[in-house]
Parts: sequence; C-alpha cells; structure tokens
Amino acid sequence: MSNVSYYTAEGLKKLRDELAQLKDIERPKASQAIADARDKGDLSENAEYDAAKEAQGLLEMKISKLEATLSTARLIDESQLDTTKALVLSTVKIKNQTNGMEMSYKLVAESEADLASGKISVNSPIGKGLLGKTVGDVAEIQVPNGVMKFDIIEITR
Repeated sequence: MSNVSYYTAEGLKKLRDELAQLKDIERPKASQAIADARDKGDLSENAEYDAAKEAQGLLEMKISKLEATLSTARLIDESQLDTTKALVLSTVKIKNQTNGMEMSYKLVAESEADLASGKISVNSPIGKGLLGKTVGDVAEIQVPNGVMKFDIIEITR
C-alpha cells in the first residue's frame, strides 16, 4: 500500500489524535474487558470473553490501518500551491453546463472529504475529473447517469 495521501495540517493532526486515542485509551479498555471476562470462569462457553477478543481484534485492525495511512501521509504547504491548475487543496469554482448552476469545491484527501462543507475527495469522480484542469477548461465527468460537463471558472487556494 504505497499510495501517498496528502493532508492539511488540520487533517494530519486529526489522524494523529485519533491514533493516540485508540492506542492510549481504547486499547487498555479492550485489554481490561478481556481480563474481566476471563475472570468469570470457563472460556470455552464465555460469550463475553469471545466478544471482548473480537472487539480487540477489530481495534487492532483499525490501529494498524491508521498507522499505515499515517506512514504514507504527506503534509501539504498550502502557500506553495500552484493556482494555475486544480490540485489537491485547490478550491475550484465550476459551472454545470446543463443547468448553469455554479459550485465551489475544495479538493482534499479522502479522509478529509465532507460534502456539507464543500470538501470533496480527489478520489471521487468529480475530484478526479477536476484534477489538472485549468481555468477555461471543460471537465467531462462520468457519472452513473451519463457524462456531466463543467466549466472551470476559478481556481484558488
């Protein structure tokens, strides 16, 4: 899994905080739940013990996945971004050619995507379609019900 992911300082801090929470708080809780269940007797018929072991396995898998993500995470210096074309962390103002509706999206890493706040993943169909485009280009984006065309109006940081 050598896919490099680019993050803002805020997004990277959020990932690190979540990992610290899992390792420092959730992991000891899981170990304690296993110990408590083990103290209740016969492990072969102890559903509480089985559930605690399964929960610990899921927690360890989540920790492992976060560590892998952080190992390939790169911080982006937003002040160095090229605003001549749409890149990660660019804010792109687009106009739908079909209905004339204008929208602005900030292109972010998948884990930072939040459509409600106008942040879309660079791995989403629209995000992929906008990457590398410059002002004046037309982005043709394949969506489930056909191809949507967007005019690139503005690119900012």
